[in-house]
Amino acid sequence: MRVVSLVPSLTEAVAVSAPGVLVGATDWCSHPAGLDVTRVGGTKNPKADRVIDLAPDLVIANEEENREPDLAALRAAGVEVLVTEVRDVPQALRELARVLAACGVRARPRWLDEAEEAWSSLPPPERRTTAVVPIWRRPWMVLGRDTFAGDVLARLGVDHLYATHEDRYPRIPLDDLRAAAPDVVVLPDEPYRFTADDGPEAFPGLPCALVSGRHLTWYGPSLAEAPRVLAEALRAAHR
Repeated sequence: MRVVSLVPSLTEAVAVSAPGVLVGATDWCSHPAGLDVTRVGGTKNPKADRVIDLAPDLVIANEEENREPDLAALRAAGVEVLVTEVRDVPQALRELARVLAACGVRARPRWLDEAEEAWSSLPPPERRTTAVVPIWRRPWMVLGRDTFAGDVLARLGVDHLYATHEDRYPRIPLDDLRAAAPDVVVLPDEPYRFTADDGPEAFPGLPCALVSGRHLTWYGPSLAEAPRVLAEALRAAHR
């Protein structure tokens, strides 16, 4: 079996569950560390010719992270493409199981059971808090409707204020974000790398939680520890 992954989350999931199956991955596929496969460009601009030259049995992709014209080009070349859709945690777990099965993984990996247990056994939050969740600046963009990261936060008791916006990742002026007066501003380190010196200064007087983008937005082995890691980061913002 030869697989090319165009999604960092899925790259990690397949690499740790079926060692040796992956032959190609994007430049953004950073986990597991030291992954030795051919790099095929970015998630939004994969090099189709490089993917095709690898003669994969399967390319795994995602409807949000990858562009349909790129996937259509691969299909036109005779390459089988499996496209996932992930908008919430239960769907992520189902899609992961589907991808692993398609990649020839026969036994359900322990990390997937641990992830399912971690999310199914969450205690009810002591209280709910409101948040804005920037994912980019210049221009400022935030989580909007129907996102995986939004569902992750909601399950941890955090309701982001643009969850009903018509756009999934709306551009919102900074003054409007401040005026929304959330209980906390959640700043992930990807896709924009917010840090202690780049992000919190834009929200004076508001608690800011610097969180791992991998735990907030990736669906793979990181799901097993995501509830604990994210909850710790959220608590730290209020200390």
